[in-house]
Amino acid sequence: MSLLRRRKQPQQPPEQPNEDSSNGSDHDEKGKKKAGSSSSSGAAAEVPEPAPSKEATKRTRAKWSCVDSCCWLVGCVCSAWWLLLFLYNAMPASFPQYVTEAITGPLPDPPGVKLQKEGLRVKHPVVFVPGIVTGGLELWEGHQCAEGLFRKRLWGGTFGDVYKRPLCWVEHMSLDNETGLDKPGIRVRPVTGLVAADYFVPGYFVWAVLIANLARIGYEEKTMYMAAYDWRLSFQNTEVRDQTLSRIKSNIELLVATNGGNRVVVIPHSMGVLYFLHFMKWVEAPPPMGGGGGPNWCAKHIKSVMNIGGPFLGVPKAVAGLFSSEAKDVAVARAIAPEVLDSDFLGLQTLRHLMRMTRTWDSTMSMIPKGGDTIWGDLDWSPEDGFECKANNQKTNDSKVSKDANGKNEVHPEPVKYGRIVSFGKDVAEAPSSEIEQIEFRLVQLFHIYLQDAVKGNNIAHSNTSCRDIWTEYHELGWGGIKAVADYKVYTAGSIIDLLRFVAPRMMQRGSVHFSYGIADNLDDPKYGHYKYWSNPLETKLPNAPEMEIFSMYGVGIPTERAYVYKLAQQAECYIPFQIDASAEGGDENSCLKGGVYLANGDETVPVLSAGYMCAKGWRGKTRFNPSGSKTYVREYSHSPPSNLLEGRGTQSGAHVDIMGNFALIEDIIRIAAGATGEELGGDQVYSDIFKWSDKIKLKL
Repeated sequence: MSLLRRRKQPQQPPEQPNEDSSNGSDHDEKGKKKAGSSSSSGAAAEVPEPAPSKEATKRTRAKWSCVDSCCWLVGCVCSAWWLLLFLYNAMPASFPQYVTEAITGPLPDPPGVKLQKEGLRVKHPVVFVPGIVTGGLELWEGHQCAEGLFRKRLWGGTFGDVYKRPLCWVEHMSLDNETGLDKPGIRVRPVTGLVAADYFVPGYFVWAVLIANLARIGYEEKTMYMAAYDWRLSFQNTEVRDQTLSRIKSNIELLVATNGGNRVVVIPHSMGVLYFLHFMKWVEAPPPMGGGGGPNWCAKHIKSVMNIGGPFLGVPKAVAGLFSSEAKDVAVARAIAPEVLDSDFLGLQTLRHLMRMTRTWDSTMSMIPKGGDTIWGDLDWSPEDGFECKANNQKTNDSKVSKDANGKNEVHPEPVKYGRIVSFGKDVAEAPSSEIEQIEFRLVQLFHIYLQDAVKGNNIAHSNTSCRDIWTEYHELGWGGIKAVADYKVYTAGSIIDLLRFVAPRMMQRGSVHFSYGIADNLDDPKYGHYKYWSNPLETKLPNAPEMEIFSMYGVGIPTERAYVYKLAQQAECYIPFQIDASAEGGDENSCLKGGVYLANGDETVPVLSAGYMCAKGWRGKTRFNPSGSKTYVREYSHSPPSNLLEGRGTQSGAHVDIMGNFALIEDIIRIAAGATGEELGGDQVYSDIFKWSDKIKLKL
């Protein structure tokens, strides 16, 4: 009750002070006591405050904190998202196609529908071989931080756990740095079936469009097989750990036996091209190293190998990825917002964790450029000499000056020295070789010297104990070794291998057991029977299968990474010490140098030279690399981007992954699967200068 009384007291109107008190007028003694009593008991709060002025009200309303802005932005984004999602689910399924046709005119029939009308039906079984990163991986055993993720996808799907528990995800996606196999207590395995690589993430197709079009002419799971494998492992280790090569052999034999003896059409994509090249040697090699299928296994079981976007001779992009965990897009993003990728905010350290993880994936070393300076060029020469990076014009012009459409003289940029895959500084990338002062040293020998310095404490890792959480081999290299790498100034394909052995010795030590990057002098030498040579087309022979056809199918007309301009990073300890110099520009819209990257013709990932050379020349006719004379074809697809957003990723794309939805490519595949030959397709289809560039390469055939 006393509490209620106390709460009722403020309701009584307080006594108003006399307005004349300031003039010295007398007051009642009782009033004085009452006022004194009120002030002593804290009743001054009961006196109503004067009404705020208009200026104070305006100042109060004008206050707008950062939190308010963030909440407002998130609310707007969420509202817009839910509205769009509602409209998408409410509209008829045919509405996007109706709008697209209203803008661009009637769409052509998908290839499967078109060829079904022509009477084509299922004939040869089809085997898909996915490339790197496009196949799903799921968890079978993990540490405590991965509780609840049994048989959930760690790679592919929604990637939800990358955001929920990123460090746990990195730990489980990494392999053992010594063995290249599983870490103790972790088992991550490839998803099986067509769902393994039909979509990379929801809405982003890889094989789904091709599968759907094949189904139009009668294909189903009993005539299609997805040769899923753990793309992180070295090719031979997929057999050691999972017996994947044996499973592929058994499934191909089953497909042939249950489809009237019709041989399979194999469709590898990206790194899957190298993986299947390894398989063709493995399956015929005697056990225990090989599958024991005998010298005629491929001739009996394979009709055609239709390689899509194949990095036969490697990709310069792999060098940048292993050297600094970068590519063109990453370098541009870092230049725009350097603190996002390099900052230690919340312990993200994105690129360093990425490097630590990807350097345990031995498969990435299969795509290091092969053939050295003979294939890729040296300090002064490359096969693509004379290539011009004009938009919508991927042809070369040997003249320095030509006339444009108005008859005015147009000066072409200086030729690019593509052979210099890594240059420290734009001036080094452009200078005549005679003006480049390189410090002559053997990288492998110096590694031992600088490693001794590291042991003594003169290394990056000891300068900051937090580096141990994001350890990369740069932390053992030492500042002297890092400086020596930059002082060497320029690296060609011939010296890139030494560079990687110097900066990543453990990775390259594992890789040297599984991969090789040279050119064979004598393919009859018994040493080339070892599996480390099987994925290098310059150190192995094609199978004895004269009736087997080999296609090289890839996109052209897209600027593709070919060489890089590097710089030393400004940051100190714990940082990756080398960066692509995104400030290096050609200074002209037609220049091939964009954001520190020299661009050439290709499919955005694989240069034309790597994708096309073997089928254009190396395997063309009977050569020492193709002794049985299997027929080879080059099929290029000129890139045409979608005309509007409603077309999605387009039906005429030549991009490395988007080409899987290219109607012309899908039609070619379906015709071959239905029984056609390469000659019936029209033979070669070429838009680039691949034959001209191939002729410049002086390789004994």
